[in-house]
Amino acid sequence: MTTTDHLHAFIADLPKAELHVHHVGSASPRIVSELAARHPDSKVPTDPEALVDYFTFTDFAHFIDVYLSVVDLIRTPEDVRLLTYEVARELARQQVRYAELTITPFSSTRRGIDERAFMEAIEDARKAAESEFGTVLRWCFDIPGEAGLEAAEETTRLATDDRLRPEGLVSFGLGGPEIGVPRPQFKPYFDRAIAAGLHSVPHAGETTGPETVWDALTHLRAERIGHGTSSFQDPALLTHLADHRIPLEVCPTSNIATRAVRTLDEHPIKEFVKAGIVVTINSDDPPMFGTDLNSEYAVAARLLNLDEQGLAALAKNAVDVSFLDEPGKARIKDEIDSYTATWLAP
Repeated sequence: MTTTDHLHAFIADLPKAELHVHHVGSASPRIVSELAARHPDSKVPTDPEALVDYFTFTDFAHFIDVYLSVVDLIRTPEDVRLLTYEVARELARQQVRYAELTITPFSSTRRGIDERAFMEAIEDARKAAESEFGTVLRWCFDIPGEAGLEAAEETTRLATDDRLRPEGLVSFGLGGPEIGVPRPQFKPYFDRAIAAGLHSVPHAGETTGPETVWDALTHLRAERIGHGTSSFQDPALLTHLADHRIPLEVCPTSNIATRAVRTLDEHPIKEFVKAGIVVTINSDDPPMFGTDLNSEYAVAARLLNLDEQGLAALAKNAVDVSFLDEPGKARIKDEIDSYTATWLAP
């Protein structure tokens, strides 16, 4: 067995946590084709093989168009429950013990899904996944930035109304295009979410410069940054992220697929690690980008020249900066250590 094969085998069974993965964006070709067949008026292909071409993006704007066409397939509470449960099944297959799934409830409620039925659907799937697969799911409700302040108000209401707020909700985010969607305008909504006990985890610096990351830190009080890809352009920002232990949720293949970075070898993850920033590895919208979390760990191993111990440390990074309770964190980190020790035993 080659060294590369050996590492891939190690990664396959390594217990993991994932902190940046989107609900709809995690729909496998099988699930997307099933949903497309349920809703034949959609332009999304019903043939899983045809989805490979459909999920080939020319730029970030094209990715958003395709992503929203898949969002439009989620039209009933039954669709929501199916998607959520199957995403959990896929995570479990990769030995993901804990995941914070980014959900955009506005995209579903604006399409007519009853808000209470939506919450019940994701919670029912969450509980079933934990019982059947052993994978713990938590939610990040995010504002779709392209939908403006109406979406911000609705997302904040759904996230903070005690009559609706799901038990699994832990954080509040901001996704979608960054160009033309300045971060400061969302400050009042993040203030309300934080006051309600939610953690701040906006996307920033994916397709814009480091100033967007500064805005997320200053105005949205970000505790983690989704992507943060352009942070390497600002040495002062790198120092700030490292000194304040603000993690970056890095998604290498996603950045290539959306043309945020030209090639993997040019990805700034090496600069982030060199600067002392806490880095976590994530898959973002895995089937759409032809990847999964295991593949992203393999990419990180190559780019950072990691061995098994390095990969285990990377896995523990995600656990440490997650919003799981301390006993849960300790349990997964102990499992990572035990697995690694057994693997490396002579």
